[in-house]
Formats: sequence, structure tokens, C-alpha cells
Amino acid sequence: MCSPETRSNPEPTMASAPVMARLRFPVWLIAVLLALVTIALYWPATSHDFVNYDDNFYVTSNVHVQNGLTLESLKWAFFNPVAANWHPLTLLSHMLDCQLFGLKPWGHHLTSVLLHAVNTVLVFLFLRRLTDAIWRSLLVAAVFGLHPLHVESVAWVAERKDVLSTCFSLLALIFYARYVRCVTSGTCQVTGPKVIPASVLSRVTCHPSLFYGLALFFFALGLMSKPMLVTWPFVMLLLDYWPLERFKPGCAWRLVGEKIPFFALAAVASVVTFVVQQHGGALGEGENLPFGARSGNALISYCRYLAKMFWPTDLAIFYPHPGYWPLERVFFAGGLIVGISVLLYVKRRRYPFLLMGWLWFCGTLVPVIGLVQVGEQAMADRYTYIPSLGMLIVVIWGAYELTRSWRYQELALSVAGCAVIVLCLGLTRQQLGHWKDSESLFRHALEVTENNYLAHNDLGTALDRKGQTDEAISQFRTAIRLTPDYAEAHNNLGIALVEKGQTDEAISQFQEAIRLKPDDAEAHSNLGNALVEKGQTDEAISQYQEAIRLKPDDAEAHNNLGSALVKKGQTDEAINQYQEAIRLKPDCAEARNNLAHALEMKNAPAGR
Repeated sequence: MCSPETRSNPEPTMASAPVMARLRFPVWLIAVLLALVTIALYWPATSHDFVNYDDNFYVTSNVHVQNGLTLESLKWAFFNPVAANWHPLTLLSHMLDCQLFGLKPWGHHLTSVLLHAVNTVLVFLFLRRLTDAIWRSLLVAAVFGLHPLHVESVAWVAERKDVLSTCFSLLALIFYARYVRCVTSGTCQVTGPKVIPASVLSRVTCHPSLFYGLALFFFALGLMSKPMLVTWPFVMLLLDYWPLERFKPGCAWRLVGEKIPFFALAAVASVVTFVVQQHGGALGEGENLPFGARSGNALISYCRYLAKMFWPTDLAIFYPHPGYWPLERVFFAGGLIVGISVLLYVKRRRYPFLLMGWLWFCGTLVPVIGLVQVGEQAMADRYTYIPSLGMLIVVIWGAYELTRSWRYQELALSVAGCAVIVLCLGLTRQQLGHWKDSESLFRHALEVTENNYLAHNDLGTALDRKGQTDEAISQFRTAIRLTPDYAEAHNNLGIALVEKGQTDEAISQFQEAIRLKPDDAEAHSNLGNALVEKGQTDEAISQYQEAIRLKPDDAEAHNNLGSALVKKGQTDEAINQYQEAIRLKPDCAEARNNLAHALEMKNAPAGR
């Protein structure tokens, strides 16, 4: 049995330290105000549009999601990955939005804003319950909720998985803390100092199995929203270290064993994610990067994330991967990370929260730091959504300890905290403005990054949709110049060239896109469209059929195939294709008109 550690000179804990200021407001009121400020800050997002980067996969071009919550869509969400990820609960949340709001972007943005506000409150309640440090917990939650680095996770509809998974993961930690509270009070042996106030403990009805089960349940929901949460069992162990202080002689393995079900779920999610991403080609995008290049970028990214947390400027939706960083920069980054780690380890006895927060930050970034390269980005602001909590604990609890002996500590920290919050409010509102539409988003990305081929491509798509075809073509050509094997840019350039009447060159671009990415259903369908304009109907039918084989739920490809079959006189088969297009997308007016025309042709008297 684990027993409390006996210390002749016990180190001060945060729970035993005097609080900076006594509570003058009820906790519920602080939580409500925190939520209202967060919602007010992000409210402009409800007037923003969808963006043409992944929003199409999740909402605007996903007929299953657009059909809302049905039995068929529920089944589809659990058995069909999207964007090389398996996250069925995220898809269900998008389906619910479509059920409620249709394709009106304000409703989709509102859901994300509300989830972020809930997460901000949960951070406050979670830290306050574990540490009884009300104002430090409030400041951590406020900076988390208002920090500009989190705009990407909130203002981007496709990143619903961030705010949704974090909501579930924080609930998992809250119920885990309730479980620990039960097993360390009342009928159970106390395994650490009373971090939770005795007055609170006495009011708690202990049902450890229930709270443990709820923690496991919400952890599973979090994994089904975004698999980045596979590190959560380690986060629970960090909480055992501080502030729960359960690590006593002989207890370590018992604490690890206690979390075996969590590790098992994390292992299953890791395997599923790896298989899905490998099958979806996400891992293949970085397969040409040697491990040395990936390791160097990981070290640099840790430092870049730290820098952007403290100086959140030049934020972009996409940061191009440089391949190899200069060796001296890699060594400096590695030395900095090791140096910080050693320093905080040395200080662990007196200031355990420093090591805990640092390991939270470093550990929760591991799945997305790029050692296993998924996608083409070097880093992403959205990846800091959960890890940032660790660094906020380090900074805010550290500032409190650093100023403990100051005469006017309360005044100094209050002024500093208010200054940080005001700065975050201004920077976040400014960053939020770049997300109002695709053109603004990608023009800003080009301003703050170099050689950003993806931003050139997606800006071109936005301009093409606005009818600015010549400028769009220029952007697509720039993207191809920067990255000649960029299949999507070749496909988009082909679309723009068709609009300009340059069909032969467009066909060449579609063919190049297919050569680079043979499983690109959209490129096959677009090539079919161009071939129809050239009168090459048989070849077009072949391309449409290949597009449908690759993407059976592509309503537009079924409709186009039907039109090509009509030209060949195959009316019955064309009718089947139109009907399938309508089944997949019931509001497809073009397919309905084509079906009516095909039925009229079929039923027309002979010789008419």
C-alpha cells in the first residue's frame, strides 16, 4: 500500500501557499463572465464565410454531412474517414449544424465559438478545483480563451475537431480529478497532501467507479473527435505528480496500472489513425523527408511555438516545410529545449508545477510535431490549442512564485495580467479579421510567409470563384513554379483555362494532375468535362467512370456521366446516373432537370 512520504522539511506546495486575493465573487459568476467575454471577442466570426481549405471536405462539398443526421449518415461517419482522419464525432457535429443551419456559415461558426467559450470555462473550473488558486486559474483560462494563437482553431470550421475534442478531454480530466478525490479521502488511504480543500472534500459524495468510468467515457469521445488526445494518459500522470501529489515511494507503477484502460484506448486510436492516414495518403506527402530533416524541423517547431505564444505575430494558416533547416539553428533549438528541461528538472522539488507544465507542453505536441510527417506543413497554429495550457501554467504559476516576496505582489500581478489580457484582445480581434473570407486569409498568409505555394493556390481558387480568372491563373502558375509536382494547382489551373476557352492547355494540366496524383477523382472528372467540350465523348465517359470509382459519392460526376451517356444515346443508363446524383444530393437542380429531359426522351413516341 502506498503511504504518505515523510519529510522533515516539506517543500511548499501551491495548495498550501497563501492565496493572492480572497474570492469576492461567486465562482459561477466568474465563469459566466469569462464565457461572455470570450463569445463577445469571437462574435465577428459568425459573419465570416467558409474558406476553400478543408471546409469543402467537411461541409461545403460533403453531401453526407449536408444531408444532416440520418441513420445512413451516422453509419457513414463511423466507417468513412475524411481528410485522412477518423473522427466520427466531429463529422456528427457538422451534420447537426447542417441539420440546424443548412449551409449558412454563421451557424457553423457560432457552434465553434460556443465550444471555445465552454472550453475556456472548463479550464478555469478544472484548475480551480485542483489547486484552489482562483485568480491564477482565472488568468490561465482567460489567456487561453483570448490568445490569438487559437483563432485558427475557433474561426476555421474545418477545425471543429480542436474545440470539440478539447471539450471532451477537459471533462475527462475533471472527472478523473473527482475520482482521485474519492480514492484519497474518506474510506481510502490518503496518498498525498490535501491539495483539495477539506471543506470541499466533505461535500463530495464519493463514487470512484462512476467518476473513473465517466473519465474514460469522455476520453473515448475526445479520441473520436481528434486522435491527437492519445497523450492524455500521460497528462493524467502529470496531474498525479502536480497538483495531486500522488507520486510517493512505491506508488508509481500502481498509478500507471490505474490508467491501463486509458492507454489501451490511446493505443487503439493510434493504430486506427496510422492506418487511415497511410491509406489516405497523408503520410505519403512527407515520405520523401528523411528522419533527420523531420527531427530538425521538430526541434525548430518547438521553439517557434514557444515564440508565437509569447509574441503571436505573423500567424498564417499554412507554414511551408523548408525541408532542411540550417544545422546551427537546429543545434541551438535542441540546446534550448534540453537546457530548459534540465533547469526545470533541477527545480522540480521546490517548483513542481514548472516541470509539470513544461512536460504537458512538450508531450501533448509529440503526435503533431512532425517526427511522423502528416501533411506538408512545417507547423500549425491549431496544434497549440491544448499544449498551450502547459506553458500558461508554467508562466502564471511561475510569476506568482517569483513575486511571492514582493510587497505589492497583488497589485503588480493584477496590472500585468490586465495588460496581457488587453494585448490578447487586440491581437486576437486583428487576427480574426484575416479569417473573414478565403481571399483575405490567403493574402495575409502570403504577406507573412515565403514561398507559400499552398496560399498561392488557394488564393487563386478564391479569385477564380469571384470571376477574376486572369489573376487566378497567375496565382496557380506561381504555385506550380514553386512546387512543380503540386497536383492540385495543376488541376485548378486547368479549371481556369477552361473558363478562358483554352481547352487544349487545360487538358494538358488535368493530365499532369492525374499523372502526379492518379487517385484524384476531381481531376478525372474535370478532364472528362474538357474532353466533352472537344467532342471526345467516349474518352470523357471513361474519365467520369474512373472519378466515380475513386469517389462513389460524387454527385456532380454522376450527373456529368449521365449527360455524356445521353449524347451516346444510352438513355436508360443516363437516367440511372441522374437518379444516383439526386439520391446523393437531393437539391441538385441540374440533375433533376437532366433527369426530366432524359425521361422525356425515353417516353417520346418513336419517330418524333
